[in-house]
Amino acid sequence: MDEMPRDHRPAKSVRVLLAEDQGMMRGALALLLGMEPDIEVVAQVSAGDAIVDAVLTHRPHVALLDIELPGRSGLDAAADLRDEAPDCRVLILTTFGRPGYLRRAMDAGAAGFLVKDGPVEELASAIRRVLTGETVVDPALAAAALSAGPNPLTARERDVLNAGADGATIADIARRLHLSESTVRNYLSSAIGKTTTRNRMEATREARRQGWL
Repeated sequence: MDEMPRDHRPAKSVRVLLAEDQGMMRGALALLLGMEPDIEVVAQVSAGDAIVDAVLTHRPHVALLDIELPGRSGLDAAADLRDEAPDCRVLILTTFGRPGYLRRAMDAGAAGFLVKDGPVEELASAIRRVLTGETVVDPALAAAALSAGPNPLTARERDVLNAGADGATIADIARRLHLSESTVRNYLSSAIGKTTTRNRMEATREARRQGWL
């Protein structure tokens, strides 16, 4: 029997979308995954707010999403895809293995969560496994998430911390979120207490370190 050509694709190869803002990383992932005989990278995007349109246009089976993307985070995009393209499985691939990120990814409907330092063979296997209905999670991160407990911040507390992350004043945050200044102060005070920090900037840093924002 003749050897199968290297560029042969099975009739039902797995269609993958890559969302990664670093061009070199995105290109390397696309090249390496494209060498797998049953995986085809059908779309690449560099911004989070381009993910849903690209998925609806190219109809991938799996969307491979980074978390920290310009425009919209991969976690927010995962939640959008759950509503807009429920047949597309989402696999989060990130540099930041933070327990809070894992919980948010699962809440957003992601089927898997891996860190970028693993071999491409492991990633290819994860892509195939999520298509069978499995949930694939980095074992060390899963253990850390269990020990860390749930995100203590409410959605509004997260909104207020995010709105003030650029150094905005209380009045600025209130205008951005259409809240009263006293309400903003209450949310900030609660967030500071829950993160056991001294001020809102420290609270924001700690919440990000934990993956709560």
